[in-house]
Amino acid sequence: MTEDALLGGLVRLLQPRAGYRAATDPVLLAAASAAKPGARVLDAGCGAGAAMLCLAARVPGLETHGLELQPPYAGLARRNADLNGVAAAIWDGDLFGPPAELRRIGFDIVMTNPPYFDAFGAPSPDPGRDAARRATGGRSAAEWTAAAVARLRSGGRFATIHLAAKLPEILAGLAGAGDIAVLPLQSRAGRDAKRVIVTARKGARGPFRIAPPLIIHDGETHRRDADDFSTAADAVLRRGAPLRF
Repeated sequence: MTEDALLGGLVRLLQPRAGYRAATDPVLLAAASAAKPGARVLDAGCGAGAAMLCLAARVPGLETHGLELQPPYAGLARRNADLNGVAAAIWDGDLFGPPAELRRIGFDIVMTNPPYFDAFGAPSPDPGRDAARRATGGRSAAEWTAAAVARLRSGGRFATIHLAAKLPEILAGLAGAGDIAVLPLQSRAGRDAKRVIVTARKGARGPFRIAPPLIIHDGETHRRDADDFSTAADAVLRRGAPLRF
């Protein structure tokens, strides 16, 4: 294990030295989840708990839940919640067949950082990393999105971060949702957006929007042995600023 710091040290995160490790994605996802104090939040596929703990650090008084398929990561999420003083309910289970008690809860926010790669992609030699990054059950991004939205109460908000190539599938999974907004994530200015954040509201009728991109790094190339986050990205990743788009 290593103990790492997120949000400029506001969040302490134990995670495997080898295996799936959180980077910027869960921090960005939490920043895009428009939770208010008192909201009931589900991190679907929570892993070691990075996204839900970043959200809890930004917004006080949440009712925090995590759902995780892999028992070792669910156990690690519990340890990390304790480490950060967050009273979180961590559920062992599959988003496509969640525990009966969880199914009875209507969530105000469901956020998810799902597996990026299809089942037929090259597997990782580490089983935990493979299960976190590859849709080994054969589920599409559309199916994952629809299953996450199903856990929302009417009017609840959904947020996901995924590959830009999966955007058509994500939108297909948002039937019955509105106020859909897409934030492209560009690694550097002038480059294609390889990832997107998508937000929506269950049962809403608002228009579809594509926001101006968030540029993660300054400059055309990486030129120094340190991070080179843009001012906007640094505010989110280091200082806990929300992503509004």
